[in-house]
Amino acid sequence: MKPDVRTRRSFSTALASAVAFALGSRGASAQGRATNFQPARHTQDAWLDTLPGKHRTIIDGSTINGGELAMLYAYNLYESNKTGYALSDSDVAVVVCLRHAATNFAFNDAMWAKYAKPLNARGELTDPKTKQPPTTNLLWSVDYGLDLPNYGVTIQELVGKGTRFAVCEMATHGAAGAIADETGGNADAIYRELVANLVPNSRMVPAGVLAITRAQEYGYSLVTPV
Repeated sequence: MKPDVRTRRSFSTALASAVAFALGSRGASAQGRATNFQPARHTQDAWLDTLPGKHRTIIDGSTINGGELAMLYAYNLYESNKTGYALSDSDVAVVVCLRHAATNFAFNDAMWAKYAKPLNARGELTDPKTKQPPTTNLLWSVDYGLDLPNYGVTIQELVGKGTRFAVCEMATHGAAGAIADETGGNADAIYRELVANLVPNSRMVPAGVLAITRAQEYGYSLVTPV
């Protein structure tokens, strides 16, 4: 015996109400979890909250090209906020994270002059002027202009605008080990030497990828050049 129209309608209404209730409960539960979540705060990350600025961005430089483009993207943030919103450089908080393959851009010319070969162990960098492996930090020099992906935007120019650089400790230890293998030196001593010769406005972080996640917990928007 088939159920009559009223029975089917009642059953359909009850089923729809049950589904709506279940979905609403799951949505409310998920929303509650998202709303109630508060990331833990650690003293190691407190520096992220000290940068002045009305807008916060962290740029993830993890590749050679990404590290070079990070300079250009940082400049574009300052410039577009100035022309489009009449904001000053101090209104824009920018952190460039130099990690993985881009970590070696965080070391000054003295380290590149001393350890050029192991710092360019991947062989991905060529000095556009000499056509040879670089013996200086290419992103520090004002001499290359459009010959590099940073289009002439240098580390020193960004330092003048207030950019901070987060440098991966894990990758720096890796660089120190590569240098030690090449030179027969002590990896721990070389690590300390590298840390003492960072570009200005730099800060060591336990891992670059960790700094990327922590910064987002502090309200930084993420930009990832490739």
